Amino acid sequence: MNRENYAAAKQLIAGAKRILVSGHVSPDGDSLGSMIALARLLANAGHEAAATADLNALGKPGFLEGAGDIVPVRRLRRQRRFDLFIAVDCASFDRMPPEVRLAAEKLPKICIDHHVTNDGSFADVSIVDPEASSAGEIVWRFAKWNEWEIDRAVAEALWVAIVTDSGRFAYDSTGPGTMLAAGDLLKCGVRTSLINDILYGTFPRKAVELKRLAWRSLHIWKNRRVAEVTLTRDDFRSVRGTKADAEDVIEIPRSVARNEIALFFYQIPDRTKETRCSIRTRGGWDATVLAARFGGGGHVKAAGCTIKASMGEAKRQMRAAVKELLKSACRKTVRIPPVTG
Repeated sequence: MNRENYAAAKQLIAGAKRILVSGHVSPDGDSLGSMIALARLLANAGHEAAATADLNALGKPGFLEGAGDIVPVRRLRRQRRFDLFIAVDCASFDRMPPEVRLAAEKLPKICIDHHVTNDGSFADVSIVDPEASSAGEIVWRFAKWNEWEIDRAVAEALWVAIVTDSGRFAYDSTGPGTMLAAGDLLKCGVRTSLINDILYGTFPRKAVELKRLAWRSLHIWKNRRVAEVTLTRDDFRSVRGTKADAEDVIEIPRSVARNEIALFFYQIPDRTKETRCSIRTRGGWDATVLAARFGGGGHVKAAGCTIKASMGEAKRQMRAAVKELLKSACRKTVRIPPVTG
């Protein structure tokens, strides 16, 4: 724990009356749970705090208490001026809704994150721990350090953040600190069975239909070492779905026996000339090497990027990067040149 950074963040918070909290676009459980929890913790500590997101992209974690208080990003221009901005699970305005940049770019900034690609340059104060399972785990630590009270609503938001990003405590990022945080949150009355059923036991029709389409697109190559699935704009439109409905699709290629690199290519219906790619790896392969090739980032085993190209061209570029990575004699030190032009 970096006590100097904690103290610096506490000082910025103490001097701010109105605080804006945001995560990345299409927030996953960690991003959404962390921002909901932090906004509530700040409000309970006497600040005017607001979390912001695109309400159409909340997905399953949208059931959390506090989700109803989220300020839609489209309304940020009508909000009174904020004094401080806190980013969670994200370290770049490029990964946030564009409305957030307009509202927060000139404000003092705190960043709470656990991505290995976060170099701490985004904010005035950065609380970054790549060893943490999730941003939610770091928010919990910061709350305990500040001696903020954690009620059940906060605990459940942080529980969702931690369990989703740790793979229900199965990923390598799960450590003693993760279990310590989880144990403390359980003392607050977290409804674990209910949350598990919502997140992993039931699926809306749109999500099921998107998975069906993704299964049809499954492509396996390099002797099953690489597997990929695809969802196009037309796929999303055909079921009236959003990225939030496709949150688990990456598990389809990842579930192939002997798979080492799993890829999920998709296009958001309201975006043009861009293709996004989620990356999962096993063994010694570093997913951030592939993501960084296209200006993305994330974790060693889970990363993502946006490729400014059509679906076909994006696949060609990513496949070429994967082939180059597989040919590398040194898995952990290979660096693929960034795209130019």
